[in-house]
Amino acid sequence: MMNRSVKQVVGVLLAMGLALGLSAGCGKGKTTSSGGSKTINISLHQDPPKLDPMTSGSFVDRIVFQSLYDKLVDLDHKGNIVPMLAEKWEISPDGLHYTFHLRKGVKFHDGTEFNAEAVKFNLERDMQKGSGRKNELSAVKEVKVIDPSTVEIVLSKPFAPFLNQLTDRAGMMVSPAAVKKYGDKYQNNPVGTGPFKFKERSKGNKIVLVKNPDYWQKGLPKADTIVYKIMNDANVALVNLKSGQLDMTNRFPLNEIKNYKSNDKITVVKEVSPGFKGIVLNLKDPVLQDKRVRQAINKAIDRDTIVKVALFGEARAARSGLAPTSWAYDESLDKSLPVDVEGAKKLLSEAGKGSGFALTIVTDTDPVSQQVSQLLQKQLKAVNIELTIQKMDYGSMLDRTEKGDYQMALMGWSGRTDPDGNFRNWVYSDAVYNYMKYSNPKVDALLDQGLATVDQNARKQIYGEMMKILDDELPYLYLYHENNTFGMVKALKGFETVPDGMIRTLNMVKE
Repeated sequence: MMNRSVKQVVGVLLAMGLALGLSAGCGKGKTTSSGGSKTINISLHQDPPKLDPMTSGSFVDRIVFQSLYDKLVDLDHKGNIVPMLAEKWEISPDGLHYTFHLRKGVKFHDGTEFNAEAVKFNLERDMQKGSGRKNELSAVKEVKVIDPSTVEIVLSKPFAPFLNQLTDRAGMMVSPAAVKKYGDKYQNNPVGTGPFKFKERSKGNKIVLVKNPDYWQKGLPKADTIVYKIMNDANVALVNLKSGQLDMTNRFPLNEIKNYKSNDKITVVKEVSPGFKGIVLNLKDPVLQDKRVRQAINKAIDRDTIVKVALFGEARAARSGLAPTSWAYDESLDKSLPVDVEGAKKLLSEAGKGSGFALTIVTDTDPVSQQVSQLLQKQLKAVNIELTIQKMDYGSMLDRTEKGDYQMALMGWSGRTDPDGNFRNWVYSDAVYNYMKYSNPKVDALLDQGLATVDQNARKQIYGEMMKILDDELPYLYLYHENNTFGMVKALKGFETVPDGMIRTLNMVKE
């Protein structure tokens, strides 16, 4: 086994090599006469699989989307819903009619017009079968074009988080002409109205965006080029940040945070994530179909140790899909329970698995994911479960889980500001991210009830009742709520945290 000092040298050499290779062709960026850099280099811990909001299922996709696409409405740094492509809107008293008044003179990157027809095209495209946004727009009954700058969205029932849905991928506008031109290849040829235009990508290496000179917000964006560099290892990204090959990282080594509290060149920005990380369980698997097996696995997991060891305490142990940032949060339903090895063994004996068995978990290449998997491996061994770890790139892992070709998968969700966004796509029957193939009519009914209920206190009770069911049936094992932790050079200005955890580049510039 390689000793620590040798590993450190190898890691630094690898990082230096990656910095040189990744900076070829983009370097530190051109500079202005005042010396400020017009290119901003940002590392992503995974390669974005799909650059199409309709098919996207990844956190890192959404980061790139903030530069490529505008939405009908957006979130500000306090989590308030604010105008974007829609300048203003009205909601009917019965909550079924949303009328949006669109900005005039906005064009897509390909020169075609953004208008009400484009909104209709996008929403109907996102509502079609196979779309990742279908459930998010499930209440939409009809999209009406009133005139070129006015569109009315008619709902089939009251839908409390509807505006919130439009602050993310369901509200992102893609060019109808580009979709028709590229067809299935659109995800590699994205065209939006955003502050930056797609230039090129090198799979597993980088994505390059260039300034949209015709952007509707005059004087913006401030940068000329955004380069997203793919660096799976946060330690490698940190070396690049220190060397000047990066201006920002979307992941910071958790064990290093304490060393950068008063650094003169690098700032660590930390915010609580509204999401979760945990284990997807394939309920079609013969072993995992038995609820007692799932409950036994749950009892054997030491979440507090996982947070302490793998995340250096920079997360919160969890057992529900809502983080403390949510207005519907219930600490009693999220608090980590004590490990119960004997209770787990008893359940396994009752399920006829007392003598032990083997399981496989698929995970991405992120070092934190690897350590979490290794801790799970050790903890499950205490109840005679032999856990094999299969490591693969994130895109391949998504493909495996979508096809149902797995037993367990370590996978998280970046979270949404409305509680429905943390559950509907995961546990609703036939939902797009319901890789577990979980179906419970009671859970479906509670989710639907939550959508149709306007009163916030009543909604909180509804989601609490649903979480109790999920805590018993365990189609997904929640492990922790992590922090969104960014590393930035102090010369980078204009970044502001937003509750959705995304990086918005519109006002960013390096002085």
